[in-house]
Order: sequence, then structure tokens, then C-alpha cells
Amino acid sequence: MTMKTLDSFSKNIKGKLRFDYCLKNHTWFNIGGNAKVFFVPETLAELRDFLLYIKRNDNNFFIMGAGSNLLISENIQNRIFIKLGKNFNKISLTEDNVIIAGCSILDKNVSSFACENELGGLEFLSCIPGSVGGGIRMNSGCFGTEFKDVLLSVQVMDFNGRVYTINSKDINFDYRKTDLSKNLIFLSASFKTYKKNKDEIEENIYRLKEKKENSQPLRVKTGGSTFKNPKSQSEKKVWELIKESVDSQVSFGDAKISDKHSNFFINSKNASFDNMLNLINFVKLRVKEKTGINLELELEIVN
Repeated sequence: MTMKTLDSFSKNIKGKLRFDYCLKNHTWFNIGGNAKVFFVPETLAELRDFLLYIKRNDNNFFIMGAGSNLLISENIQNRIFIKLGKNFNKISLTEDNVIIAGCSILDKNVSSFACENELGGLEFLSCIPGSVGGGIRMNSGCFGTEFKDVLLSVQVMDFNGRVYTINSKDINFDYRKTDLSKNLIFLSASFKTYKKNKDEIEENIYRLKEKKENSQPLRVKTGGSTFKNPKSQSEKKVWELIKESVDSQVSFGDAKISDKHSNFFINSKNASFDNMLNLINFVKLRVKEKTGINLELELEIVN
């Protein structure tokens, strides 16, 4: 890849193309280094053209969502990051009450749109701090509902620039993951809903948010849930396993365990990637030693 060629490409697009771009402020952990290239396409054509170019030259790239469940290394100088622009966060409603949302839109905004249109079923999205695309990728969920329960289909683009739709019945969903290829960029998604009294929807959203407020650390630099709950190895939740296995006061630099929820790790000030990774590995080792359970990461690490 030549920066000169990409610079010429950038002059003919509506999106943003930056070189040696700091990603620190694009993650909720507020941790990350400088990407070789950071591209924010505003149209399908821009995205397709860029994908075709970098596939021929350098395919060491990563698709970003809202950065809410992402830990990025400071050593990413050779990587290309793509983050969908504002034209990919549009939302609309069909006559049969199906919501179509661009995959860069925040989950909570989809929930608000459903509420305003007196449509139920998406209240849980008000408590998921990410984008639609990220939610689909990891089958996000909370308080008993997951993306698999409401997703009808997802429109995608492959790395050859081909756009097509995948029906949800053709996706294998599992706990915090799907079998969708990493070589796909999610463009938009359709969600099933049903008519519901607006007051009831608002009451349900309020109840879910209050439950989250009481159990999770908010307005801090965190990546959300660090580890997945064990499926069958234990009846206990992962936060209980951590609480029983690890001293809550342990820290690596400014990387600490939240006092409010032990599965939430906090960047209390200026934690580095290594600080947070060391804390993750330390906790994983201690839980393994104490319980015999091998924890699986829920957050995604880009190294």
C-alpha cells in the first residue's frame, strides 16, 4: 500500500481517511495506539472501492463498531481500521412493524425509536452500550434477551465488495457469538417488533436501566463484561467466580477491578494496554487455580 495512492483516493470521497491515526478516543477503555490507516466511509461505493484496494495490497484490517467492548493495543502501526460513517446509522420502519437500522447506529437509539413508534421487544437494547453491528457480531444481550431473539436479517458486504442479505434462520447463534464470517461487514439489520403501549415500553426501559444502574459501573472507562459466564462448568456467574478467587484491590498500573461489578475492569486514569491485559490474564489464572474453570473472554482484543 502506498500512502500517496490512498491520499489521492481520499480527495474523491465524502468519508474520512486518516493516516497514523490515534484510536484511543474511539474505545470506551480509552486505550489504544495509532492505526496505519483509519477509514470512515459514508457510502457503499466508498466502502467497496476501499475494500477492493486494500484486499489487493494489504488486508491486515479491523472493522470497528462503537468501541464499547474493545481493547486495542498501542502496537497497531501496521493495521487498518474501518468504522462506518453517519450514513450507515439511518433507521426506518416498514408497514408490518419491522425496524430497519444501519449497523453503525447505537443500540439504545434503536430502542428509543421503537418506543417512540409504540413497538415492543427491543427494550433490552436500551442497556447495551454498543452499535447494532457489534451486537449482531457477538449476539449481545442482557436481562434474558439477546439479538438472536429479535433479529430478522442482516445486510452485509464481503471483502470483494459484494452486498447480500443473510436471514437470521441461517445464522448459528451461541452465547455471545455467532458463526458469521469475520470477512463480512454488517451494513444494516431488520428487527421484528410488535405493537405495545408506549407507557408500558417506557416503564420496562426504566426498570431495565435501573437494574443496570444498580449492578454495573457507569460513566467510567470500561470495556463492559470482560469474561463470558461459564456455560456448564459452574452454576455461579463469572462475577461470583472472580469475587471469590481474586483480591478486589489487585491492580496493574491504573487497570483495576470495579468495586461494583467484579467482571468489569476499569481504566481508572491512564492504564496502558499491557496494564489491562496483565489484569485480565491474572484474573483468568487465579480463577483457574481456585475453581478449575477456564474463563473465556467476552471483550475483543486487537493486538
